[in-house]
Amino acid sequence: FIKKVGYVPKTVPFVPISGWNGDNMLEDSPNMPWYKGWTKETKAGVIKGKTLLDAIDAIEPPSRPSDKPLRLPLQDVYKIGGIGTVPVGRVETGVIKAGMIVTFAPGGMTTEVKSVEMHHEQLERGLPGDNVGFNVKNVSVKDVRRGFVCSDSKNDPAKEAASFTAQVIILNHPGQIGAGYAPVLDCHTAHIACKFAELIEKMDRRSGKSLEKSPKFIKSGDSCIVKMVPSKGMCVESYNE
Repeated sequence: FIKKVGYVPKTVPFVPISGWNGDNMLEDSPNMPWYKGWTKETKAGVIKGKTLLDAIDAIEPPSRPSDKPLRLPLQDVYKIGGIGTVPVGRVETGVIKAGMIVTFAPGGMTTEVKSVEMHHEQLERGLPGDNVGFNVKNVSVKDVRRGFVCSDSKNDPAKEAASFTAQVIILNHPGQIGAGYAPVLDCHTAHIACKFAELIEKMDRRSGKSLEKSPKFIKSGDSCIVKMVPSKGMCVESYNE
């Protein structure tokens, strides 16, 4: 199954555990004499371990680009007495700091960041991976909401997408899917129904080789390039970016 959904088994540690009994969670368990430990291959070489904690410690942190334009999907927006409107979210790329002029998309509302905080401590700047709250000028909690994306208005600001193309893999779905199907899509923090406007090309999900142009239907196990149209304003950008 791991291979079927696109992972390389050699790079994934398999750890038998019991959360109820604590087996192999933090320490090597005496209840599994058959288990000799896990191994996984990385760019740095082969890593070995025994426990779930070892496997978590062996995860390589992703590179979080601070040199790219700011992208901060909003997780929530609060109104705090004496301070004002405070959107919160995780910085995905770029940097956010006080004095910056930011734009919220969709909608295109522009405002100034008055301050940035993380864990109730004021920050000079929020970097990729930081979960921050930031106070903004002259913005009501009704103007912005979860699913909006905050970006630097002077450096490639995020924009609303009228439509986009996506590679879709159907893992498990009863029957066939054709144009007009409208599943709910979770993209960053947005949760929006998007319509399959056009099935462009069915392809082999492993090799990327084209199998059929403009298929009428797709089903479980298929991979397809699909033109999708959001039912309301949504920010979505190229995977390469």
